Amino acid sequence: MPKSLTIGIPCYNESITVAKVIADFRAVFPDARILVVDNASTDGTAGIARAAGAEVASEPRKGKGYAVQRLFSMTESDYLIMVDGDDTYPAEEAPKLIATIEREGGDTVVGRRTSDQQAAFKPAHTWANLALARFIETIFQAHCGDLFSGYRLFTRAFYRNIPMLAKGFEVETELAIQTIDKAFVQRDVDIAFRSRPEGSFSKLNTFSDGFRVLRVIITIFKDFKPMLFFSQIALFFFFFSIIAGTFPILDYIRIRYVVHVPLAILATGLDLLAALALVCGFILDTIVRYDREQFFLRMRDFKDAPR
Repeated sequence: MPKSLTIGIPCYNESITVAKVIADFRAVFPDARILVVDNASTDGTAGIARAAGAEVASEPRKGKGYAVQRLFSMTESDYLIMVDGDDTYPAEEAPKLIATIEREGGDTVVGRRTSDQQAAFKPAHTWANLALARFIETIFQAHCGDLFSGYRLFTRAFYRNIPMLAKGFEVETELAIQTIDKAFVQRDVDIAFRSRPEGSFSKLNTFSDGFRVLRVIITIFKDFKPMLFFSQIALFFFFFSIIAGTFPILDYIRIRYVVHVPLAILATGLDLLAALALVCGFILDTIVRYDREQFFLRMRDFKDAPR
């Protein structure tokens, strides 16, 4: 039985390119549902998308994360291909995503961007992509692929069950971390990537969006790896308590009397903070483990439910 397919296109001010993107995907997938989520555009993107034959949903909350949340909530098909509306991802590459999931199985496929055009990749964005990907892979001991790729395929089990809290362009980062944490299977496939057409401009800001992504990573690190996160804090306090406590200890060894009383009090306080951080880590780690068990039970019920 053929799988149903939705092409989801989150857009913010893509009036120059959205019609071409819709036409290209309609040519490749004539029977697919094409859903454009207009993210509070001010340049007539929604009207152009409707005129091009797409279904358009409005998401008034600014931020790609909100647009993706709306896209997930409005989709019912077996597969969802999410692609940016800036015409940097060729529609002809989409069958590779489907072929990969059909051949190898899994829950999501990420298009790994490759290009002969130097202008397609900004050096700062490329460096940030690699650095953040290595950071996530080190913390979570798992592969995350092309972290900022906007060309992805999701199965129904994935997009219906993945928790999404990201608001802006950090959404791809959260997708990657949630994929790892929830034990979804990710596949990767090389896809062509090209520069934006003339007159189209990126909405990304290297520094502000980079700091936002880093903040999300730290937050998710705390939420999903609390034992590791709080043990690092405990180690920090304990290290400085040893430094502060060295002088009072030497005082007692030499003269059987503590001269550096303030340092003794500081060392005691730092030790208490270290112990408190460690206890927080243990408690939160137990809660996260329980929540993960409940998620897997819900996933089992979702897969067993009749459609």
